[in-house]
Amino acid sequence: MRNLVLADNQEITRYGLKQLSSVCSGIGDIQIVCRKEELVKVLLCCPFSLVILDYTLFDLTSADELLILEQRFSETQWILFSHTFSEDFIYKIWVESTRIGMVMKDCPLSEVEESIHCGLRAERYVCQRIVRLMQPQPLFCTERKYLTATEKEILKAIAMGKTTKEIAAERFLSVHTVMTHRKNIFRKLRVNNVHEATKYAMHAGIVNMAEYYI
Repeated sequence: MRNLVLADNQEITRYGLKQLSSVCSGIGDIQIVCRKEELVKVLLCCPFSLVILDYTLFDLTSADELLILEQRFSETQWILFSHTFSEDFIYKIWVESTRIGMVMKDCPLSEVEESIHCGLRAERYVCQRIVRLMQPQPLFCTERKYLTATEKEILKAIAMGKTTKEIAAERFLSVHTVMTHRKNIFRKLRVNNVHEATKYAMHAGIVNMAEYYI
């Protein structure tokens, strides 16, 4: 049984979440926090909790700070419940987290309820609007020059976090050759760093998002 922590500064939202949670089995105590320091204190006492957090209204300064909290409290499940998320924020949480779900406040109640059920089962839930946003978009690559089959494979390896030396060893290539491919990929895609290249790879369908959860 998990405790439920409502980290939301809007009373009406907290009330609605309490009512919705009342029909979910597996919830212990329900606690309300309004600041990061209060949230940390609660989780230190009860790490086996489900936190429903309005990220945009809470006093967290960045996605990195949220990810640090997730790593610190490894037994805690998270649902981000907000009116809006930036695309860069969604991408970062999508890729770097396995226990932080995301639900928009204007989603159907069925999705909000399902996210709570998933959180109680230690499963991550992402609402359909965000899933559609992060799905491959064929038109995304129409303005870029086409990548060769080898470049796509190397881009996939880069997006999966492999180093130049690792890619070279796996493909029986020299480090210099891989570096040349990397430069050509970045030039064709008009990107400047691995983050942008990875984002392209995910949108273009070169990388299967499910692979990030293996």
